[in-house]
Amino acid sequence: MKVLLFGATGMIGQGVLRECLLDPRVTQVVSLVRRPTNQTHAKLKELVHTDFLDYGPVESDLVGLDACFFCLGVSSAGLDEAEYRRVTYDLTLAAAQVLSRLNPGMTFSYVSGAGTDSTGRGRIMWARVKGQTENDLRRLPFKAVYLFRPGVIRPLHGIQSTTKLYRILYRVMGPFFPILKLLSPDSFTTTEQLGRAMLHAGLEGAPKAVLETRDINRL
Repeated sequence: MKVLLFGATGMIGQGVLRECLLDPRVTQVVSLVRRPTNQTHAKLKELVHTDFLDYGPVESDLVGLDACFFCLGVSSAGLDEAEYRRVTYDLTLAAAQVLSRLNPGMTFSYVSGAGTDSTGRGRIMWARVKGQTENDLRRLPFKAVYLFRPGVIRPLHGIQSTTKLYRILYRVMGPFFPILKLLSPDSFTTTEQLGRAMLHAGLEGAPKAVLETRDINRL
């Protein structure tokens, strides 16, 4: 199967990419990036594209895809709603609308977050925007849309967050993750578990469209 990955340089995207490259069912991973990463693998094809709101120049490279793993995302800290909406809602829907037209048989998996507001009308800005994004993705004519809402994610296999503050927090909290997960197993997952769950949903489906941390760990 041929899959498309957005956000391969981020912490979650790194985890998904690792699982895709390890899985023999995946024959090619098309990784859409703004700048070359110089990462090489027999199954990896990096597609450099700078404008994530306009896919006209690369449409021919986006045909014949079986699954998409959309792992792009930013923290809402320091952003007003208009800016956060542009990088969360606008970028996601711009890609999804093109992909649903080119690949109606595609499965689309989107990384949202624990606490997302499904009504899209709540008081918490990021949760409201994420909820609106989820709702509009589900209206597109894909084969299936899966919405992943992980809580705390522990990076494994040398994977690191691209955010300095998060790297420091993970370094400090690392020794306590096993204990915290025992105390609250439905709040914690890992990049490996999330990557495997997204790959499973993309290739084989999942029992529900919205997957919280406990569903991710079971899948």
